[in-house]
Amino acid sequence: MKRKFLLAIIFCSAIVFSQEKQPKVGLVLSGGGAKGFAHIGVLKELEKAGVQIDMIGGTSMGAIVGGLYAIGYSANQIEKIVTETDFLALLRDENPRETKPFFEKEYGETEFITLPVMNGKIGFPRAISKGQNILGFMSSLLRPVDSILKFKNLPIPFFCVATDIETGQQVLLEEGSLPMALRASGSFPTLLSPVEIDGKLLIDGGVSNNFPADIMKEKGADIIIGIDVQGKLNERTKLNSAVAILNQIVSYKMYENSADQLKNIDVYIHPNIYEYSVIDFDKGKEILERGAIAAAEKREFFDKIAAMQIVKRDEFKIEIKEEFFYIDSIAVSGNDRYTRSYILGKLNLKVNDSSSMIKLAKQISYLSATNNFDRINYRVFKENGKTTVNFMVTESREKASLSLGVHYDYLYKSGLLINYKHKRLLSRNDLLSANLIIGDNLRFDATYFIDNGFYLSTGIKTRYNHFRALAPFTSNGGVTNINKVNLKYSDATTQAFIQTAFRRKFAVGLGAEFKGLDVTTETLNSATTNSTVYDNSFYANAFGYLKFDSYDKKVFPTKGFFGDIGFKWYAWSSDFNDNFKPFTQAKGKIGFATTFWNTLTFQYTGEGGFSFGNPESNVFDFYLGGNNGNYINTFVSFFGYEFSELTDTSFVKSEFNFRYQFYPKNYVSLIANYARLQDDLLQDIDIFSDVKSGYALGYGYESFVGPIELKYAWSPDNNNNYIIFNLGFWF
Repeated sequence: MKRKFLLAIIFCSAIVFSQEKQPKVGLVLSGGGAKGFAHIGVLKELEKAGVQIDMIGGTSMGAIVGGLYAIGYSANQIEKIVTETDFLALLRDENPRETKPFFEKEYGETEFITLPVMNGKIGFPRAISKGQNILGFMSSLLRPVDSILKFKNLPIPFFCVATDIETGQQVLLEEGSLPMALRASGSFPTLLSPVEIDGKLLIDGGVSNNFPADIMKEKGADIIIGIDVQGKLNERTKLNSAVAILNQIVSYKMYENSADQLKNIDVYIHPNIYEYSVIDFDKGKEILERGAIAAAEKREFFDKIAAMQIVKRDEFKIEIKEEFFYIDSIAVSGNDRYTRSYILGKLNLKVNDSSSMIKLAKQISYLSATNNFDRINYRVFKENGKTTVNFMVTESREKASLSLGVHYDYLYKSGLLINYKHKRLLSRNDLLSANLIIGDNLRFDATYFIDNGFYLSTGIKTRYNHFRALAPFTSNGGVTNINKVNLKYSDATTQAFIQTAFRRKFAVGLGAEFKGLDVTTETLNSATTNSTVYDNSFYANAFGYLKFDSYDKKVFPTKGFFGDIGFKWYAWSSDFNDNFKPFTQAKGKIGFATTFWNTLTFQYTGEGGFSFGNPESNVFDFYLGGNNGNYINTFVSFFGYEFSELTDTSFVKSEFNFRYQFYPKNYVSLIANYARLQDDLLQDIDIFSDVKSGYALGYGYESFVGPIELKYAWSPDNNNNYIIFNLGFWF
């Protein structure tokens, strides 16, 4: 009965409008997160029926889908965009590791939780994500209408709704930056941080008006088609998380207001998507199909509406392709704490560069990865044959943060990492990062770094490292009943350095170092002392290095290259044994990873160390054995042997790792490593003689606190076998 009544209304409208004017058809799209994919299925059915949309209004995901349709994207194009986009990664502001600054790759990636510190107090972030990737995503897609500042002048007039977080009132957005408007309309509380527009702090429009049919009516739409993808209130059994409870609270008013909007709608479409949640982005195709099914049931109405639309407007279609342009000038505004050179250095952008909107979006992620900006907006202007890129940044007011990490391994045992970072401590581009590791072996380190972007950067770092370990002991004729000693090893080092980094992959530096070593054992003593001292000296040296890191992940990489090559010239010592002579050491590590069939990764790591000038202290020999990712100085991992079991003044090593991912974040590995140690390895070209070998079979899992690894290692050289376990990021 209701169906016939609606058809009668539309039929009568057809007679009236045919005598007077063509009706204006308004389309209203509700918010609903991932459930908003159903809008696209309805749009496809509207296009099949030939319905011309004259106005569009939406909220949240409805605003995003509606905004894309309003500027000229077809339903099929929008389907392709949303089904090929990882929305969860966008929501989390996840950026590829390649976008991270080299400093972060080297000294970061060790914590599992980070909290802001404001005015000396630990707080909580406003939301899970700042929404920068969402903004960049929208800016790239909406580039063809970047110069249109009034949304009524878009190919299809458009509006969207946000909510003023201070008053709770709806805010109508219909002019200004379209990407910013869509970003504000979709700022769901706790998931995306609020957005400031025209002095108002805005959150998701669904809080105040999730189904803005009343606004569409006020704007003069004669026929309103409403697509409602809202769900319903959850039962108590499903209110099992903070997000679920918050969503329930927000939904009270949302559903109440939306019910009042039905009186303004002529064709109401509510797809059957109750079993889906607002974050079911991985089920986008299923949700989209549900929308198409619901719309197909309204085909009679669509046909009647299409029949009334005699006059068709010219189609405005957008081609999805990458258009390149040359940048003639660059403007930066909103920066106060960070210099222009710092910003452009992180963007890796210069005048006369060739770029595109896709390339610019990627470069924005480079700047965003510094975590120094709450928002980075940009526009590209073309005038008189010249192209200007205007960056508008909002600097983060958070200067400090506190992070935590946990770890366990067989050398350092248990450790709790407390990391404190402070930006802009003494200068505009500086960063202080300090780590305190509490556990079985107390450690700390601190780095102060002034990042000058394109220009030379400077830094100071200091560390104290301490551990006790059972180490193999070889008698020189005096002791015959001891094969291991309880080694106590302490290292206190301070460095000052200059460095230049480029493309976030390479770093070259020079510096000076002051090092204090205290290496003893109480296993061996004499009548006059309770311990044997291997070294208790201070050293001054110069050093240089070349580093590169393009691994896609720090742990379990699937592609990329790695290198850390350096030298140290030990020029002076306080000389505990009164026999110091200057000497030089060179040490390097290189590697690469490549993946086949998306699941099998081959990772090669080559390593070598050489001493020149015959250092008198044995603590500068190279010690191979065990398996740790946080060895210092001349200690090197080697499967199949105990910690520091192999030793000499030079070595070369190769490791072959075959890693298979049999389930997301779960791996099995087969590892083979080979090494050769000798007093003067460079003079002996017979590198295949006296080769030591070791093997390992292991399981690894990527947990939220870092990798969890369990390995069984053995060597045919000594018929020994070992169980190796470690938990958490290496630090």
